Amino acid sequence: MSRTPEIPRVVVIGAGIVGCSLTDELTARGWSDVTVLEQGPLPAPGGSTSHAPGLVFQTSPSKTLTALARYTVEKFSSLDVDGVSCFNPVGGLELATTPERLAEVHRRAGYAAAWGVRGEIVGAARCKELWPLIDESVVLGGLHTPDDGLARALLAARAQMTRAAERGARFLDRHTVTGIERQDGQVTGVVTDRGTFPADHVVSAAGFWGPVIGRMAGVDVPLQPLAHQYARTRPLPELNGATAEASKPILRFQDRDLYFREHTDRIGIGSYAHRPLPVDPFAVLPFDEARARHMDMPSSCPFTEEDWAPSWADCRHLMPALRDTEIESGFNGVFSFTPDGMPVLGESRALRGFWLAEAVWVTHSAGVAKAVAEWMVDGRPSIDLHECDLTRFEEAQRSPSYVRDRGSQQFVEVYDVIHPLQPMERPRPLRVSPFHARQQQLGAYFLEGGGWERPHWYEANAPLVDALGPLPERDAWSARHWSPIAAAEARATREGVALYDMTPLRRLEVTGPGALGFLDRMTSNNLRKKPGAVIYTLLLDETGGIRSDLTVARLAPDRFQVGANSPADLDLLLRHAPADVHIRDITSGTCCVGVWGPLARDLVQPLTPDDFSHEAFGYFRAKETYIGHVPVTAMRLSYVGELGWELYTTADLGLRLWDTLWEAGRDLGVVAAGRSAFNSLRLEKGYRAWGVDMTDEHDPFEAGVGFAVRMDKEDFVGKAALAEAGEPGRRLTPLLLDDPAAVVLGKEPVYVDGTPAGYVTSASYGYTLGRCVAYAWLPALLSAGTGVHIEYFGEKVPATVADEPLFDPKMTRIRR
Repeated sequence: MSRTPEIPRVVVIGAGIVGCSLTDELTARGWSDVTVLEQGPLPAPGGSTSHAPGLVFQTSPSKTLTALARYTVEKFSSLDVDGVSCFNPVGGLELATTPERLAEVHRRAGYAAAWGVRGEIVGAARCKELWPLIDESVVLGGLHTPDDGLARALLAARAQMTRAAERGARFLDRHTVTGIERQDGQVTGVVTDRGTFPADHVVSAAGFWGPVIGRMAGVDVPLQPLAHQYARTRPLPELNGATAEASKPILRFQDRDLYFREHTDRIGIGSYAHRPLPVDPFAVLPFDEARARHMDMPSSCPFTEEDWAPSWADCRHLMPALRDTEIESGFNGVFSFTPDGMPVLGESRALRGFWLAEAVWVTHSAGVAKAVAEWMVDGRPSIDLHECDLTRFEEAQRSPSYVRDRGSQQFVEVYDVIHPLQPMERPRPLRVSPFHARQQQLGAYFLEGGGWERPHWYEANAPLVDALGPLPERDAWSARHWSPIAAAEARATREGVALYDMTPLRRLEVTGPGALGFLDRMTSNNLRKKPGAVIYTLLLDETGGIRSDLTVARLAPDRFQVGANSPADLDLLLRHAPADVHIRDITSGTCCVGVWGPLARDLVQPLTPDDFSHEAFGYFRAKETYIGHVPVTAMRLSYVGELGWELYTTADLGLRLWDTLWEAGRDLGVVAAGRSAFNSLRLEKGYRAWGVDMTDEHDPFEAGVGFAVRMDKEDFVGKAALAEAGEPGRRLTPLLLDDPAAVVLGKEPVYVDGTPAGYVTSASYGYTLGRCVAYAWLPALLSAGTGVHIEYFGEKVPATVADEPLFDPKMTRIRR
């Protein structure tokens, strides 16, 4: 095994903005033995940083990305080189030229308020004041964010290189990495064309070369480089005499996939409007060879005039001043996209000590560097990074063709108006449950998650809608990917019985002599119960943050089935499992039907030889039995607040299980129900969704899941931190919208006494309650009955803090 020195030896591969920022953050934390290897010349080595236009728009639908961008602005604003600031706070302006985009900028203003970014909706006249070159007549309004601006990426890299070098780091250019050394699953060094560098930690911050470095390490890097057009105009008379690099806000014309920034008396224009131009990272030329072929740098591909023509026409339509000029220069700059558009961060389990800091744009560079440095030095980042974790992709999402197709589509959709439920079109279907054919016959409306096709409602249930009476009218946005059939399916679940496809939920099998002790130590609840018990418990980190929530069924003394969330749960458990514990993901080889509703027992009891009465098969119990001819593991659980069971079997028997239940349920009026009804029912019951309602930024008590913590246990991960925690200053709070017709969807800011005080996590119309239910992180002192407002498309929608659970508080419907 490699030594573990007091100050670890770190090698960072790549001296772009991410590598330099990370080295600065590591050395600031006392890890001074850092070597940065760069294949190109410093300070402009030829990667994406060297050509980046530097736009920093902080606001994103992702709270995490916004936090990363906010830190980038904060840090770069504090840096300068020879008196020149590394950040130019000219502000940002996002134009709307269509009603759909105007609605979108209102929604983005809501994100800004929710995540703590200054922003305001402005009219066309104000847009003209901020950018006099635009044609005011084509603009409907915009979002002005005064704290956005231009990052001077090369200057910021230089400033951080200087600081890090003063603390002991060294930066070596003209070193091409040719291999990664390892021993016993631990990284030990980096091989270059100019020698080998021993290391306890290696960080790949190689940008679009990430897959190349990853292959050397045997670590998959799901990243697709693409080329993106950027051009500069000739000098404009309207900008004659300009001396500042830029004085106007960075400008987005998203309706035509364009952005603009000043270069003194010229305009720089970037376009996402063209066809995707994938680049093979293994074929990118080295710096000197690129120069020999008359390229400015490896990341700068030749400008493709045929792709530019439509965008140039759109530019001239928006800015009449451009009609009398031409493009002076242009290039196709290469940068990185992932299948979901997020960075790829974290340490590989396959090669301990090998870290990724990839697919990071300048916008988020310093924030990512800080988070990864915290992760390396302290063991965890200070913000939730689950959306960026390198383990987040399923195996089915890691094929080169999948990464290429989805990465290319991310490029196409950079500026599109994307609904939160909107799935990508290709490749689909990819993963289907054994019930897929029956679901198609019932007219399932499929959305996608984790590669799985997931029914959200079934057209076969449309006749049930007539019996509901009038439902509130929905606006066009909330009506997208929604149907009133969801209300009928929710009612059928509350009044009869429904079948839910729960196959996509992750299932792990944990076995071995040490399984009980291991799971009990890793999680917060008491797992030392007899076989047949099912326990809801939490995976916490050392600070008490919620890394995941699990449902653990003890099926035998040394055999457990664990209901988990993401691939990160499996990765975490495998990292810590002792030799006498065996863990495997059984999701793909199994399937699950949720049978829920007051008639659930009437459906399943005649099909099984076992007693499914409440007395014989209580709540949170498991039993291995048969449903007809099908062996199943039955668990008496309900995520919808009704009597019922989750029935698990192998994938080859799944269709037989579905058909058996369907045929037996005909006389009971059984229906198939989808995720839309499911989400409504679970929110009425107050059941949390990890990754949406709670993350590792939250502890169990403020998140409302303290009941899953047993502080009287001998020990578990996070116990010490929870013992020292004071009273929560915030809580996950249930809200009911006052207007029965009002709907919100999630991520909206919540105002208390006119001031933004929190944000909505999950929301759905509660069909049983006749009100939209929203959960939000808000100050803990708010009591039931307190009035608040939720901002939805610029409108302040009144809501009231409620007691929970909102539905069946005495749990009589589940325990009967």
